[in-house]
Amino acid sequence: MNARESAFLSLQKYENKGVYSNIELSYAIERGGLEGAEKALYTALFYGVIERKLTLDYYISLLSDRNELDTDVKIILYIGFYQLLYMTKIPESAAVNESVKLARRFYAKKNSENFINAVLRNFIRKRNTLKLPDPKKEPLKYLSVKYSVPEWICGLWFGVYGEEKTVKILETVNAKPSLTLSVNTLKTMPAVFSEALNNAGIKAEISPISKNSILLDGAVPMSALEAFDGQYFVQDEASALCVAAMGVKEGDCVLDACACPGGKSFGMAMAMNNTGSIRSLDLHKNKLSLIQTGAEKLGITVIETGVQNASIFNPEMPVFDKILCDVPCSGLGVIAKKPDIRYKSEEDITRLPVLQAKILETNANYLKSGGTLVYSTCTINPAENKNIVEAFLAEHPDFALCPFTAGAIVSDGMLEIMPYEYGTDGFFIAKLRRK
Repeated sequence: MNARESAFLSLQKYENKGVYSNIELSYAIERGGLEGAEKALYTALFYGVIERKLTLDYYISLLSDRNELDTDVKIILYIGFYQLLYMTKIPESAAVNESVKLARRFYAKKNSENFINAVLRNFIRKRNTLKLPDPKKEPLKYLSVKYSVPEWICGLWFGVYGEEKTVKILETVNAKPSLTLSVNTLKTMPAVFSEALNNAGIKAEISPISKNSILLDGAVPMSALEAFDGQYFVQDEASALCVAAMGVKEGDCVLDACACPGGKSFGMAMAMNNTGSIRSLDLHKNKLSLIQTGAEKLGITVIETGVQNASIFNPEMPVFDKILCDVPCSGLGVIAKKPDIRYKSEEDITRLPVLQAKILETNANYLKSGGTLVYSTCTINPAENKNIVEAFLAEHPDFALCPFTAGAIVSDGMLEIMPYEYGTDGFFIAKLRRK
C-alpha cells in the first residue's frame, strides 16, 4: 500500500469515524509498512488535508457542479487538490493521475474517475483566475478560507485582538513546529545534553527564553533520540515557562490538579531536585500510567498519582504550598501541533469557562495561607483566561495576583503568550497568592 492509498484510508476513518489524527497516523504507518519518502508523503497528505480542509472545500465548491459530493469522492479530491496547491515538487500530472487511480481502486461508482479527473484538470486550467473571498467585503470569510480556520474562531480573535494580531496568529496555525525537549536536570544539564545531541548529528540549541528547553532544528524522528532515553521529555517552551512560574523549591508540597500527561509534574519534580512531594491527579484513570511510566524513566520518585475530579471539592485533601491548575481548555494555542482542534464546535468551547472557573474555585480551597496557585491554559481566548482569573479575584479578596519570572519573561501576575512572539504554543499563565 502506497502513501496516497494509506492517506485515503486514514482520511476516510477521520471523516466517517472521527478518529484521533495522531493515533491514526501511527497506526497507518505501521499498517502500510511506510518508510522513508512514502512515510513522509503519507504524513504530509494526511495532516495537510486536515489542516487545509476549509480551503480545499472552497476550491472544490468553485469547480464542482454537484451540490453534494460523496465522502469518498471528496476525500480523493482533497488529496489531489492538496498536492496541486501545497506540494510544488509533485508534478501536476502525477497529482491528477494518482487521484484517478485512487478512485479506480477504492471507489467503483460510475463516472467517479471522470468527475475527479475533470475537476482537478479544471483547477489546473483556471488556477490563476480563481480568487479568494473579497477581504474588504467578507474579511472573516477571507481569513477563514486563506488560513483554513473556521470563521467563528477568526471572528473571536478579530474581535478581541484586532486584524493585525489575528493575522499574525493565523500565520502560525499551519506552520510545522519543531520538536522541543525539556532536559532532565536530575541526570544531565542543558549545555551537556545539547552538545551530546549535536555530536550525534542532531542539530540542537538551548532556548533563549527557557533555560532547560532544547530546540531541535528540523524534523527529528523519535527513534533518533533513543540513545538519550531518560535524559529528556517532550515539552513546549511555553509549558516549561509555566513550570518556571510555579517557583517550586526543594521540600515543597505541590498539587498538580489536572496532571496528565505529566510534563509539568516532571518539570516541577526536577526543579525540586526530586525532594518534597507532588500529588499528580487526573479525572482519567487510564491516563495516569503515562505519568507513572514517565516518572520511572526519568528517575523521579516524589510523584504520587491518583484519580480525582478537579471540579468537585474533596474534604479529605490536605493543604499545599503550591498548586497548579492547568485546566482543560479549547486548545486554540496548539492548533499547529493538533490540526483537528480547529474543528471543535463553538458550542463545546463556550461551555468550558464554567468548568474552568469551578476547577479554580475548588482547588483554591487546598492552598495554604501564603501559598501560591498557578492557573494556566494552552488557548488564546480571554473568556478562558483573563476573564476567569479576574472573576475569581473579584469574589476572593483573600487572593491577589503574584508577580513572577518565567525564564526570560517577567510578568505582573498574568501572562498571555502569543505563538508568533517566541515560536511557542499559545499559552496563558496567571499566578495568585493567598494572603
